[in-house]
Amino acid sequence: MHELGIAGAVLRAVERRAAGRRVRRARVRAGALLHISGPALNQAFIAVSDGTVADGAHLDVVIEPARIACRSCGRTATSDRMLAVCPGCGGTRMDLQGGDGLVLEAVQFAEAERRVGHEPST
Repeated sequence: MHELGIAGAVLRAVERRAAGRRVRRARVRAGALLHISGPALNQAFIAVSDGTVADGAHLDVVIEPARIACRSCGRTATSDRMLAVCPGCGGTRMDLQGGDGLVLEAVQFAEAERRVGHEPST
């Protein structure tokens, strides 16, 4: 399960952005060519974040398809796998334009807990 290694990398990025603040949720955009399972990555993130600032946080995973462009006919297509042959002309000169990245898009922090009975006086 390669999601465990990816979850560790995501956790390190989340911890850097959190700078000690508690994390409630985070969102990553993963390219389809990484062949990541969103639910498996979230479960791996839960496992690796135990005892950290992200303990109990949920990881939202957005899968981004690969964009592929044919050098022969100029057609572009999106796919969840690398195409070897253009679906338009059958050409084999294809350029990959994404679908293999991993980006931490957002981190939501837990709100500071208010202590009951210690409200500021007005």
